[in-house]
Amino acid sequence: MKSTTENYNCFTDSNVWLYIFTDQDEERKRKAENLVEEIKNRICISTQVINEVCLNLKRKASFDETEISRLISSFYINYEVVQLNRKILLNASELRKSYGFSFWDGLIVASALAADAKVLYSEDMQDGLIIEKRLKIVNPFI
Repeated sequence: MKSTTENYNCFTDSNVWLYIFTDQDEERKRKAENLVEEIKNRICISTQVINEVCLNLKRKASFDETEISRLISSFYINYEVVQLNRKILLNASELRKSYGFSFWDGLIVASALAADAKVLYSEDMQDGLIIEKRLKIVNPFI
């Protein structure tokens, strides 16, 4: 990873946040926390990421609605949040055709591109893959 002096947007997928908010894997939790600390002023997420994190925390970590509300507010206060729109949805479709992404991964990549992110941190896609010569997928857990 580059140092925090770099000035580029970094998009984080939902799995990064789920490791932070759960105790399912201590080593990945530590890596996710370190990553977020390093890039904290450059983080972008999408409404999709917020939805996925909240859904999984309610189901798997028994977060109540008060905790979910606080988390949603925190995401909007601390990070750039990309709202899904027509352009992103159509670009996601093109990305799925070009790269063979799943429906949801296509939306994540399209949102990262819309945020002008240079790096997309996710464990769900091919580490090192470069999209449209401007977005690199990095698995922070390997």
